[in-house]
Amino acid sequence: MAVVAVTGGIAAGKTLVCSTLQLLGALVIDADVLAREAVAPGSATLRELVGRFGDSILMSDGALDRKALGSMVFGDLEKLEALNAIVHPEVRRLYELTLERVQREQPDSVLIYDVPLLAEARSREEFDAIVVVHAPAAQRIKRLVELRGFSPEEARARANSQASDATRLALASVVIDASQSENETKRQTTELYKALKRLWPDRLAHLPRSFPQEAS
Repeated sequence: MAVVAVTGGIAAGKTLVCSTLQLLGALVIDADVLAREAVAPGSATLRELVGRFGDSILMSDGALDRKALGSMVFGDLEKLEALNAIVHPEVRRLYELTLERVQREQPDSVLIYDVPLLAEARSREEFDAIVVVHAPAAQRIKRLVELRGFSPEEARARANSQASDATRLALASVVIDASQSENETKRQTTELYKALKRLWPDRLAHLPRSFPQEAS
């Protein structure tokens, strides 16, 4: 079954692109949802995280305190790598199970994998095409500060903990320029979906690298 990965740096606009694709009719598997499932209260993965990082990463109800864990690992490469080594294999397992179910139940769907950390955790060869949602790092940091309430230091640490823009762009089959308005990002995404439908599933190698920037 064909799968198109959509990735992008933090605050690039990937969520907007994936939600637009879903509204247009695509089936989206969300890696963040799988990651939350992987560390659900009582899970083996959460127990392993507590063993590595301590009880301070838990909230009073036993759920993972993502903010506490994030403040602990972002900016510390060794701890971030330890976190990824624990969580990523379980996310991959859950992805494979979800993919098997989709293949049985909705085999003709335009299938999107919304995966923020593709460059860090997955291989390009796993996917039939890769869409990179791109906005420059400086702009993404500005968005984190202005729209999400991060301090400048926190925003830079989050952005710098991910792959570089150049590394992500080198993986891209398609680039969505999300540095402009939301409407422009949605317009490009709509054109992408039309191309996916036209070329699905056997001709995805012919996807355009990008879409015209002028207004429709």
